[in-house]
Amino acid sequence: MRRRTLLRSLAAVSATGAAGTAAGHPLPTDNGSTPAGTPTPGEPLGTLDLSGARELVTSPDGHTAYVATGEGIALVDLVSPGEPRLLAERTELLADSPDGPMQIVQDLAVSETRLLVAGPANPAEGAHGVVVFDVSDRENPERVAAVELDTRIHNADFDGRYAYVTANSRAENPLAVVDTETGEEVGSWSLLDADERWREVHPALRPLHDVTVQDDRAYLAYWDAGTWILDVSDPGDISLVSRVRGRDRADLAAIEDPGTERTEPPGNDHFVTVDEDATLLGVGGESWASADDGNGGPSGIELFDISDPTSPDSLATIDPPSTSDPTYGGVLTTAHNFELTDGRLYSAWYQGGVRVHDVRDPSQPRQIYRWRDSATTSFWTAQRGAGCFVASNTAALDDSVSPGVYTFPDPAVDAPTRTDGATGDGFGAVAALAALGLGAWRLGRRREREQ
Repeated sequence: MRRRTLLRSLAAVSATGAAGTAAGHPLPTDNGSTPAGTPTPGEPLGTLDLSGARELVTSPDGHTAYVATGEGIALVDLVSPGEPRLLAERTELLADSPDGPMQIVQDLAVSETRLLVAGPANPAEGAHGVVVFDVSDRENPERVAAVELDTRIHNADFDGRYAYVTANSRAENPLAVVDTETGEEVGSWSLLDADERWREVHPALRPLHDVTVQDDRAYLAYWDAGTWILDVSDPGDISLVSRVRGRDRADLAAIEDPGTERTEPPGNDHFVTVDEDATLLGVGGESWASADDGNGGPSGIELFDISDPTSPDSLATIDPPSTSDPTYGGVLTTAHNFELTDGRLYSAWYQGGVRVHDVRDPSQPRQIYRWRDSATTSFWTAQRGAGCFVASNTAALDDSVSPGVYTFPDPAVDAPTRTDGATGDGFGAVAALAALGLGAWRLGRRREREQ
């Protein structure tokens, strides 16, 4: 469950980890033209080689990164951002199953001191299901629950008890809710529950690719069918709140061969998340151009005001970085996974690098940091840590990439030095202004709705 707390904010401002040695990569312009090795003040703080790195999430205090590694998980220490350090690894998940172990592990979710691991992400042999670890001891994660399921799980979220998983091996492509304490599946929902006529749309155009759950709401990215908001306050009786965006059902039903249609914009809702109080929602599209006709290309991130979740309002779209070759085998710069927190958007764009946007006024997002080295990196996700932000570099699409974890300077952190040499314990000026700016924008939106 992607929920950020006051503890995270304070930890980010007060972290005092050593700066370490920068990774020695450039800060190119968006076309990647800066020569490799050019020193810049925005270089990474540190790197850690980690085979198989894919999705990455950070702990509520920002001191730990949890990384899906294909064969299992790794826990990485971020206390000294310049020197990220491997704490523990776990592989051979569900090895005690007759079908085990689990293969293609590329998604996980954290809730306080519990970590959910799901897989396989794609069709594969081996056991299917979810595993829960107690990660209160960072160097000794302990398995506390496991549930086998009849579906592959590309993405999932977790509230500490219930696992919300994408069940795309089933014909309806539903969201399935699993009680990890009892091992029972307690609820499900699919587009067919909204309208049975969605069955007429080819399943390849309506897979459930991602789910985020926060405060009794689930946010679902259903590819070309769009993004949907559900009420999951009762996991056994899920109901529809609203549809955020998406292509017309009848138009999709008329497409007989999804082929390039499912890879090119418009549509391709790939990842969805919300900020701390779920008034701002971001939807990222994953797309590229067909090698046959050259149409299409990378997609960006659209921001929505959902202070009234029954009436989402599009505010702005962040365009993707440029690319010299928009095809799948070229220089892929489409949006991938990201985080909205503390008035900032931390985002990963594969070979387009990482970016940070100031979204205190989400109708006018402002880029405040970027780093890109298309020749050596392909970033899966970006997340806020304590005193830094962190991204996973993946070889999933390019085996010439050296996979691992990168830490970067966080432009949102403002920690004034006190006279005793320690960093301040409270919010810095930037954080305070961010809070004021975000609050003023939300108040203005509410007044507009009331009028």
